[in-house]
Amino acid sequence: MLEMFRRQLAWSDWANRELLAALRRIERPPAPAVGRLAHVLAAEHLWLARLERRPQPMAVWPELALAEIAVLVEELPDLWRRYFERAGEAGLVTNVAYTNSKGESFSNRASDILLHLVAHGAYHRGQLAADLRAAGETPPYTDFIHWVRSAVPESGV
Repeated sequence: MLEMFRRQLAWSDWANRELLAALRRIERPPAPAVGRLAHVLAAEHLWLARLERRPQPMAVWPELALAEIAVLVEELPDLWRRYFERAGEAGLVTNVAYTNSKGESFSNRASDILLHLVAHGAYHRGQLAADLRAAGETPPYTDFIHWVRSAVPESGV
């Protein structure tokens, strides 16, 4: 299970980088698209902090410039690598207690949190692709199977 989540987060990292590069190529990237990518990355940081039982590092929907988003993109792979090294397989079945952004308390298995995180990123990247299309741009193809077929999956998280 650990290797599956490592691959999923490596794909997520690649997809986020593809979208960041696409946004950087546009003279005036659509604000909703920039906001969604900032949210995807902030959510990864947030859930990682919850998994590690640390305080929330930033707002769930931060207002970030592309340069700030790029910093988040660059730091996440190493943070996930270290998390997986510490957690191991046993860490994936432990329950993690946390408080959500509305102040509600929950406890979920780490593996369920990671599955949510991967699905959440894919959902918002789909919205981001629609934002780019609405602005007359062609979004990058960021589906998982495309990554498996064309990228270097072993080089990720």
